[in-house]
Amino acid sequence: MTKLFINIKELIQVRETNIKKVSGKLMAILPTLKNAFLLIENDIIIDFGKMENTPKSADKTIDCTGKMIFPTWVDSHTHIVFAGNREQEFVDRINGFSYEEIANKGGGILNSAKKLQATSFDDLYQQSAKRLEEVIALGTGAIEIKSGYGLTVEAELKMLRVIKKLKENYNIPIKTTFLGAHAIPSEFKNNKEGYINLIIDEMLPKIADENLADFIDVFCEVGYFSVDDTHRILSAAKKYNLIPKIHVNQFNVIGGIEIATKHNALSVDHLEVLNDEDIIHLKNAETMPVALPSCSFFLGIPYTPARKIIDAGLPLALATDYNPGSTPSGNMNFVVSTACIKLKMTPEEAINAATINGAFAMNLEDKVGSITKGKLANFFITKEISSYSFLPYSFGSNLIESLYLKGKKQ
Repeated sequence: MTKLFINIKELIQVRETNIKKVSGKLMAILPTLKNAFLLIENDIIIDFGKMENTPKSADKTIDCTGKMIFPTWVDSHTHIVFAGNREQEFVDRINGFSYEEIANKGGGILNSAKKLQATSFDDLYQQSAKRLEEVIALGTGAIEIKSGYGLTVEAELKMLRVIKKLKENYNIPIKTTFLGAHAIPSEFKNNKEGYINLIIDEMLPKIADENLADFIDVFCEVGYFSVDDTHRILSAAKKYNLIPKIHVNQFNVIGGIEIATKHNALSVDHLEVLNDEDIIHLKNAETMPVALPSCSFFLGIPYTPARKIIDAGLPLALATDYNPGSTPSGNMNFVVSTACIKLKMTPEEAINAATINGAFAMNLEDKVGSITKGKLANFFITKEISSYSFLPYSFGSNLIESLYLKGKKQ
């Protein structure tokens, strides 16, 4: 079935060729077409152009007068499979406790792990499906989901199986990341080596047997996993063909970016603190830096130095980090706005970061992230707006009127 969208005020992120990512000064260029049409067949984009070149017929025609079409957001870093919430920790932070202090008294990741271990598969699936539906409605058309709130063999497998079921039941590209190295479980408090052995000797083989993950992640940070720990885990994961996507530089610079790039990580995520040596390592790699501004907003920590990254000629992606402790929101519209307001990114840079570069950070650049012939028909139609800059400007409003995934209106 063909669907023709006509009188589009502006068609955003149009790419004639399948560009994998944009970097440096090219991030400031957002190709668009005004007074445009878009033609899809079943689940694929097959044509677009100026209205004077509109095809003569289609099975269905949709008039978009006054409205814009964007490719759906690509959220390359989330933890949406979790149990319950951590609202008490939100109150604790208001009362002066730091993120580290809350973790040290049994809160944080270990709190989420305790809840998840006690939650049934069906309950965990239902909670996660509700969150997934929420972020889809907010314009996300491809998403990465991590484990890491299990911290036991069975609980980590439970999380990954929940993600597998979400993949089967929802009409959206989902990538799965194994993050067993998210924190040290309380029972291994004085035996980190024993927990790393558990990850390598028991978790990884079982995950590989069931084909439950695309990527491997490690929280490389002071008090969590060291650079040497990270190297050991990534080395073990290599034989299972798990591609690294690493948490680094959230609170401290400890050499995580260097080890991530040595392992050809697909992305390095957080980067709230960054030094010149890190920039050099990134310039010599194909690794995508990923900023998570909602996390900085919620925790009150520094924002990723986006200008330093982009001005060095590097690419940058944006993602939500949706999780119960530091970012209880999967709203990519807010992420794009916050990137403009706090990271001093232009609307063009932020939209590129949240679409085409996000797709690269998930190995989905051939499927989503731009309006390109042959890519999936994943896009949203805005309400009547004055320009694409109005979307990040109007940070508190939902300006999405309708959403299409694989050519189907949601």
